[in-house]
Amino acid sequence: MDLTYLRTFRQVARRGSFTRAAEELGYAQSSVTMQIQKLEREYGVPLFERYGRQLRLTPPGETLLGLVVQMLELYDQSKEIVANQLTGTLTIGTIHSLAAYYLPIHLHTLKMAYPGLNIQLVPDSEASILTKVREGDYDVGLLLDHFPADPTLTCTLIREEPLVFIAPHHHPLALSGEGLAYADFQSTEVIVTEDGCLYRGMFERLLKEHDVALRIGFELGNLEAIKRCVMNGLGIALLPRIAVDMELSQGTLVQLPFPHTHLAMDLQVLLHPKKWMSQPLQTFLRILQAGDPL
Repeated sequence: MDLTYLRTFRQVARRGSFTRAAEELGYAQSSVTMQIQKLEREYGVPLFERYGRQLRLTPPGETLLGLVVQMLELYDQSKEIVANQLTGTLTIGTIHSLAAYYLPIHLHTLKMAYPGLNIQLVPDSEASILTKVREGDYDVGLLLDHFPADPTLTCTLIREEPLVFIAPHHHPLALSGEGLAYADFQSTEVIVTEDGCLYRGMFERLLKEHDVALRIGFELGNLEAIKRCVMNGLGIALLPRIAVDMELSQGTLVQLPFPHTHLAMDLQVLLHPKKWMSQPLQTFLRILQAGDPL
């Protein structure tokens, strides 16, 4: 059986779409369809089924995916060991804030060390990242969460990442120079990240402990959109410091001091305990542990 068919099957399963898998693999959609049909004939079972417009794995397809991930990883491992190649693919699952504001400079360093390395950076939800690291879909995951994010995985703490309240410089709370008090949240609208965001949940629990209701002005899933809304005076927001460093240094946003000292998350790397450590992956971990480049 051609390993190409197995790689195509894995990509379709990851993306849940023949069209997106074909685009990423550089194939015609008809070629992807043909390869999946050949696999189904080979195994004698349907591997995918449709629910409306959604494509899902059948139970036999889910079983095959787990085996395919292991087979392809073993094949990639054999190539590097036997041929001492420093190429291949490194798939990184992470949350949007780290993908946008933390990882690019580190990925540049990694790419300089391994020009032939194909790096797939996949922004995803925390629950999905944990699952896909556990199942081998992602080589490595990066999260902002309390350490350790999952005791069944190998978690490495990189650093503590502070959370900061931001406002436009003309906001009354910024002009007062007194910072934030819990009572201010009774009358101040807050622009929040989407439900399920860990640091939003932390903040909501903190307010609940102090019998303060959160006044939500907007709920947005995009950090750039949140920052733009704050700049235009639509409310204040709580975000990781890395996401607003540039705006704070340029003065387009200001940080509102807050007396609670434990608003922070742990930036951490997650690996499967039995993950094979390729040379590029080992180098990537060393780059992250070395800290931000000067």
